[in-house]
Amino acid sequence: MGRVLSLLFKRRVSSRLHFTLIDPHKTGPEDAAKVASIAEDSGSDAILVGGSIGVYEPRLSNVVAAIKASSGLPVILFPGSIAGLTPKADAVLFMYLMNSDETYYITGAQAQASLVVLEMGLEPIPTAYIIVGYGGDAGYIGKARVIPYEKKEIVAAYALAGAMMGARLVYLEAGSGAPRPVPEEAVGLAKSLLAKARLETLLVVGGGVRTPDVAEKLARAGADVLVTGNITEEDPGRLASIVDSFKSV
Repeated sequence: MGRVLSLLFKRRVSSRLHFTLIDPHKTGPEDAAKVASIAEDSGSDAILVGGSIGVYEPRLSNVVAAIKASSGLPVILFPGSIAGLTPKADAVLFMYLMNSDETYYITGAQAQASLVVLEMGLEPIPTAYIIVGYGGDAGYIGKARVIPYEKKEIVAAYALAGAMMGARLVYLEAGSGAPRPVPEEAVGLAKSLLAKARLETLLVVGGGVRTPDVAEKLARAGADVLVTGNITEEDPGRLASIVDSFKSV
Protein backbone atom coordinates (compact mmCIF):
# COMPACT_ATOMS: atom_id res chain seq x y z
CA MET A 1 0.00 0.00 0.00
CA GLY A 2 1.39 3.40 -1.02
CA ARG A 3 2.03 6.34 1.27
CA VAL A 4 -1.10 8.35 0.41
CA LEU A 5 -3.46 5.37 0.56
CA SER A 6 -1.91 4.25 3.85
CA LEU A 7 -2.47 7.73 5.25
CA LEU A 8 -6.13 7.68 4.22
CA PHE A 9 -6.79 4.29 5.81
CA LYS A 10 -4.96 5.37 8.97
CA ARG A 11 -7.06 8.54 9.27
CA ARG A 12 -10.25 6.59 8.67
CA VAL A 13 -9.64 4.65 11.89
CA SER A 14 -10.46 7.75 13.92
CA SER A 15 -12.64 9.80 11.57
CA ARG A 16 -14.54 9.86 8.31
CA LEU A 17 -12.70 11.65 5.51
CA HIS A 18 -13.46 14.58 3.25
CA PHE A 19 -11.94 15.37 -0.14
CA THR A 20 -12.20 18.79 -1.78
CA LEU A 21 -12.43 18.62 -5.57
CA ILE A 22 -10.89 21.37 -7.67
CA ASP A 23 -11.54 21.45 -11.42
CA PRO A 24 -8.53 23.04 -13.19
CA HIS A 25 -10.74 23.98 -16.14
CA LYS A 26 -12.85 26.20 -13.88
CA THR A 27 -10.26 27.24 -11.30
CA GLY A 28 -6.88 28.80 -12.06
CA PRO A 29 -3.74 28.50 -9.90
CA GLU A 30 -4.38 31.56 -7.72
CA ASP A 31 -7.96 30.65 -6.87
CA ALA A 32 -7.04 26.97 -6.46
CA ALA A 33 -4.45 27.92 -3.87
CA LYS A 34 -7.07 29.89 -1.91
CA VAL A 35 -9.60 27.04 -2.07
CA ALA A 36 -6.98 24.51 -0.93
CA SER A 37 -6.03 26.66 2.05
CA ILE A 38 -9.68 27.04 3.05
CA ALA A 39 -10.21 23.29 2.58
CA GLU A 40 -7.32 22.47 4.89
CA ASP A 41 -8.59 24.89 7.54
CA SER A 42 -12.08 23.37 7.18
CA GLY A 43 -10.87 19.86 7.94
CA SER A 44 -10.56 18.37 4.47
CA ASP A 45 -8.15 15.43 4.23
CA ALA A 46 -7.05 15.63 0.59
CA ILE A 47 -7.44 17.69 -2.55
CA LEU A 48 -8.71 16.02 -5.71
CA VAL A 49 -7.75 17.75 -8.96
CA GLY A 50 -9.48 16.93 -12.21
CA GLY A 51 -12.41 17.35 -14.55
CA SER A 52 -14.10 15.78 -17.54
CA ILE A 53 -13.37 18.54 -20.07
CA GLY A 54 -10.92 21.37 -20.65
CA VAL A 55 -7.94 19.96 -18.73
CA TYR A 56 -4.58 20.70 -20.36
CA GLU A 57 -0.94 21.47 -19.69
CA PRO A 58 0.72 23.53 -18.34
CA ARG A 59 -2.41 24.77 -16.54
CA LEU A 60 -2.92 21.45 -14.74
CA SER A 61 0.62 21.36 -13.37
CA ASN A 62 0.44 25.03 -12.40
CA VAL A 63 -2.80 24.43 -10.48
CA VAL A 64 -1.34 21.44 -8.64
CA ALA A 65 1.85 23.32 -7.81
CA ALA A 66 -0.16 26.25 -6.43
CA ILE A 67 -2.24 23.91 -4.27
CA LYS A 68 0.83 22.21 -2.85
CA ALA A 69 2.40 25.58 -2.07
CA SER A 70 -0.65 26.72 -0.11
CA SER A 71 -1.57 23.58 1.86
CA GLY A 72 -0.04 20.46 3.33
CA LEU A 73 -2.81 18.18 2.09
CA PRO A 74 -2.03 15.34 -0.33
CA VAL A 75 -2.99 16.15 -3.91
CA ILE A 76 -4.68 13.29 -5.73
CA LEU A 77 -5.46 13.46 -9.44
CA PHE A 78 -9.02 12.68 -10.51
CA PRO A 79 -8.47 12.34 -14.26
CA GLY A 80 -11.19 12.44 -16.89
CA SER A 81 -8.63 11.32 -19.48
CA ILE A 82 -4.91 10.75 -19.89
CA ALA A 83 -4.58 14.55 -20.21
CA GLY A 84 -5.39 14.76 -16.49
CA LEU A 85 -1.98 13.46 -15.38
CA THR A 86 0.95 15.45 -14.01
CA PRO A 87 4.02 14.43 -11.98
CA LYS A 88 3.43 17.42 -9.71
CA ALA A 89 0.73 15.51 -7.78
CA ASP A 90 1.18 12.89 -5.07
CA ALA A 91 -1.18 10.20 -6.32
CA VAL A 92 -3.87 9.41 -8.88
CA LEU A 93 -7.23 7.71 -8.64
CA PHE A 94 -6.50 4.90 -11.10
CA MET A 95 -10.13 4.46 -12.04
CA TYR A 96 -12.19 2.11 -14.09
CA LEU A 97 -15.69 3.33 -14.93
CA MET A 98 -17.54 0.15 -14.12
CA ASN A 99 -20.88 0.98 -15.72
CA SER A 100 -19.56 2.43 -18.98
CA ASP A 101 -20.81 0.94 -22.23
CA GLU A 102 -17.42 1.72 -23.76
CA THR A 103 -14.54 -0.64 -22.90
CA TYR A 104 -12.09 2.22 -23.39
CA TYR A 105 -13.17 3.68 -20.05
CA ILE A 106 -12.89 0.31 -18.30
CA THR A 107 -9.50 -0.94 -19.55
CA GLY A 108 -8.35 0.99 -22.63
CA ALA A 109 -7.55 4.34 -21.05
CA GLN A 110 -5.99 2.53 -18.11
CA ALA A 111 -3.62 0.64 -20.39
CA GLN A 112 -2.61 3.89 -22.08
CA ALA A 113 -2.12 5.66 -18.76
CA SER A 114 -0.27 2.89 -16.91
CA LEU A 115 3.16 3.60 -18.36
CA VAL A 116 2.66 7.35 -17.93
CA VAL A 117 1.70 6.93 -14.26
CA LEU A 118 4.75 4.72 -13.73
CA GLU A 119 7.16 7.15 -15.39
CA MET A 120 5.68 10.12 -13.54
CA GLY A 121 6.17 8.36 -10.21
CA LEU A 122 2.54 8.82 -9.21
CA GLU A 123 1.03 6.55 -6.57
CA PRO A 124 -1.88 4.70 -8.24
CA ILE A 125 -4.95 4.20 -6.06
CA PRO A 126 -7.15 1.48 -7.59
CA THR A 127 -10.65 2.97 -7.76
CA ALA A 128 -13.95 1.51 -8.94
CA TYR A 129 -15.96 4.44 -10.32
CA ILE A 130 -19.74 4.02 -10.51
CA ILE A 131 -22.05 6.70 -11.87
CA VAL A 132 -25.52 6.97 -10.37
CA GLY A 133 -28.61 9.01 -11.23
CA TYR A 134 -27.75 12.33 -12.85
CA GLY A 135 -24.23 11.53 -14.03
CA GLY A 136 -23.23 14.99 -15.24
CA ASP A 137 -20.25 15.51 -17.54
CA ALA A 138 -18.51 12.38 -16.27
CA GLY A 139 -21.45 10.19 -17.19
CA TYR A 140 -21.86 11.73 -20.64
CA ILE A 141 -18.17 11.73 -21.58
CA GLY A 142 -17.65 8.26 -20.08
CA LYS A 143 -20.64 6.78 -21.96
CA ALA A 144 -21.99 5.42 -18.71
CA ARG A 145 -25.15 3.39 -18.44
CA VAL A 146 -26.16 5.54 -15.50
CA ILE A 147 -27.78 3.55 -12.69
CA PRO A 148 -31.16 5.10 -11.75
CA TYR A 149 -31.34 6.64 -8.29
CA GLU A 150 -33.96 4.15 -7.14
CA LYS A 151 -31.99 1.02 -8.14
CA LYS A 152 -30.11 0.60 -4.87
CA GLU A 153 -29.51 -3.13 -5.38
CA ILE A 154 -27.72 -2.49 -8.68
CA VAL A 155 -25.62 0.30 -7.15
CA ALA A 156 -24.62 -1.98 -4.28
CA ALA A 157 -23.83 -4.91 -6.58
CA TYR A 158 -21.50 -2.76 -8.67
CA ALA A 159 -19.82 -1.50 -5.48
CA LEU A 160 -19.26 -5.03 -4.23
CA ALA A 161 -17.97 -6.17 -7.62
CA GLY A 162 -15.51 -3.27 -7.72
CA ALA A 163 -14.12 -4.19 -4.33
CA MET A 164 -13.92 -7.86 -5.26
CA MET A 165 -11.93 -6.83 -8.35
CA GLY A 166 -9.35 -5.17 -6.12
CA ALA A 167 -10.43 -1.54 -5.79
CA ARG A 168 -9.25 0.15 -2.60
CA LEU A 169 -11.74 2.97 -3.15
CA VAL A 170 -15.29 2.44 -4.41
CA TYR A 171 -16.57 5.79 -5.64
CA LEU A 172 -20.32 6.35 -6.05
CA GLU A 173 -20.75 9.45 -8.21
CA ALA A 174 -23.94 11.40 -8.82
CA GLY A 175 -22.09 13.88 -11.03
CA SER A 176 -20.90 17.45 -10.68
CA GLY A 177 -23.85 19.74 -10.08
CA ALA A 178 -26.26 16.85 -9.59
CA PRO A 179 -29.74 17.93 -8.43
CA ARG A 180 -29.57 15.27 -5.70
CA PRO A 181 -26.84 13.04 -4.28
CA VAL A 182 -26.52 9.26 -4.37
CA PRO A 183 -29.44 8.04 -2.20
CA GLU A 184 -28.53 7.11 1.34
CA GLU A 185 -30.37 3.79 0.89
CA ALA A 186 -27.97 2.83 -1.91
CA VAL A 187 -24.98 3.95 0.14
CA GLY A 188 -26.19 1.94 3.13
CA LEU A 189 -26.73 -1.25 1.14
CA ALA A 190 -23.36 -0.93 -0.58
CA LYS A 191 -21.63 -0.43 2.76
CA SER A 192 -23.35 -3.44 4.30
CA LEU A 193 -22.24 -5.69 1.43
CA LEU A 194 -18.66 -4.44 1.63
CA ALA A 195 -18.64 -5.07 5.37
CA LYS A 196 -20.12 -8.54 4.93
CA ALA A 197 -17.40 -9.39 2.40
CA ARG A 198 -14.73 -8.10 4.81
CA LEU A 199 -12.96 -6.20 2.07
CA GLU A 200 -10.59 -3.40 3.03
CA THR A 201 -12.20 -0.75 0.85
CA LEU A 202 -13.21 2.86 1.48
CA LEU A 203 -16.67 3.85 0.21
CA VAL A 204 -16.54 7.29 -1.42
CA VAL A 205 -19.63 9.35 -2.27
CA GLY A 206 -19.72 12.53 -4.34
CA GLY A 207 -22.03 14.81 -6.31
CA GLY A 208 -25.04 16.86 -5.27
CA VAL A 209 -24.00 17.45 -1.65
CA ARG A 210 -24.76 21.06 -0.75
CA THR A 211 -25.87 21.07 2.88
CA PRO A 212 -24.65 19.77 6.25
CA ASP A 213 -27.87 17.78 6.63
CA VAL A 214 -27.23 15.77 3.47
CA ALA A 215 -23.61 15.20 4.52
CA GLU A 216 -24.74 13.85 7.88
CA LYS A 217 -27.26 11.48 6.26
CA LEU A 218 -24.61 10.05 3.95
CA ALA A 219 -22.29 9.55 6.91
CA ARG A 220 -24.97 7.70 8.85
CA ALA A 221 -25.64 5.57 5.77
CA GLY A 222 -22.03 4.41 5.81
CA ALA A 223 -19.95 6.62 3.50
CA ASP A 224 -16.30 6.64 4.53
CA VAL A 225 -15.33 9.58 2.31
CA LEU A 226 -17.34 12.57 1.10
CA VAL A 227 -16.30 14.56 -1.97
CA THR A 228 -17.54 18.09 -2.59
CA GLY A 229 -16.60 20.33 -5.49
CA ASN A 230 -19.10 22.94 -6.67
CA ILE A 231 -19.96 24.16 -3.19
CA THR A 232 -16.28 24.82 -2.50
CA GLU A 233 -15.94 26.86 -5.68
CA GLU A 234 -19.20 28.77 -5.20
CA ASP A 235 -19.11 29.42 -1.46
CA PRO A 236 -15.94 28.15 0.30
CA GLY A 237 -17.17 29.52 3.61
CA ARG A 238 -19.86 26.82 3.79
CA LEU A 239 -17.35 24.00 3.50
CA ALA A 240 -16.48 23.78 7.20
CA SER A 241 -20.06 23.12 8.26
CA ILE A 242 -20.42 20.33 5.69
CA VAL A 243 -17.15 18.70 6.74
CA ASP A 244 -18.04 19.00 10.44
CA SER A 245 -21.46 17.41 9.90
CA PHE A 246 -20.00 14.52 7.94
CA LYS A 247 -17.20 13.82 10.41
CA SER A 248 -19.25 14.25 13.57
CA VAL A 249 -21.23 11.05 12.98
